[in-house]
Amino acid sequence: MYSFGLNVARTAGFSRNYATLREIETRLKSIKNIEKITNTMKVVASTRMGRAQRAMASSRAFREGDSDFFATAETSTPETAEKTLIIAVSSDKGLCGSIHSQIAKATRAKLQETPNADVVTIGDKIKAQMLRTHSSNVVLSFNGVGKEAPTFWEASLIADEIRKLGDYDKIEVMYNKFVSGVAFEPSVFPSFSPISIEESPKLSEFELEEDQAIPTSLSQISLTNAILNAMAEGYASEISARRNAMDNASKNAGEMINKYSILYNRTRQAVITNELVDIITGASSLD
Repeated sequence: MYSFGLNVARTAGFSRNYATLREIETRLKSIKNIEKITNTMKVVASTRMGRAQRAMASSRAFREGDSDFFATAETSTPETAEKTLIIAVSSDKGLCGSIHSQIAKATRAKLQETPNADVVTIGDKIKAQMLRTHSSNVVLSFNGVGKEAPTFWEASLIADEIRKLGDYDKIEVMYNKFVSGVAFEPSVFPSFSPISIEESPKLSEFELEEDQAIPTSLSQISLTNAILNAMAEGYASEISARRNAMDNASKNAGEMINKYSILYNRTRQAVITNELVDIITGASSLD
């Protein structure tokens, strides 16, 4: 009776170990599958990085041309603006670290300075975060962006829709500025209204024709260039952040695979040991 009771106890312990072993094996397979996915996403992000940087370099050329022009003309935004517009640029895609939350945080900080400002969001991620805290400020949103490198045509379509909102005394574009392959920072630059351009102290030095449509045209082109540059900078920052995030995820998965492999082998050895003990105990009871 004693031997029978001992065998039952050991069999129950074996069943528990066996269930644990199967659980560890299943989790180990899941982690390995996750590692394959993160490695693949890292490779995809790395291949897109070159294209994103080229698009960013092209957009910076347009933006720098605008900046030089307005700096020479000494164009500035009014100190007190009745209507202010904030354009927050992000994208629709996730799995790229804190890049979306950082631009949302910077936009909220800007709204503390101008609580009555209107907000236009470009990208579902920034839209979702702004609607949670400042839904009354969001007047227009765009999605379907960030899948590929932005183009001037795409930026011009967005700018056309924004201009339908009416005239603003002050327009600021919030975006993630690409600093390096491992760093980005939320930044802002202005887009000048036709009145601000028309009142530029040194605009006459460019010997432009006396046409009332010129300040409006310059403002429209400037807004399009600003949106294009913001989207290109944000796209490069996002691709870089996703590559780094997937690299860290792959490393963490690799560490977990090593730990679970060791745990699996130890548990398997324990199960085999229990089986041997059961066999020896059973054989001894027959003597």
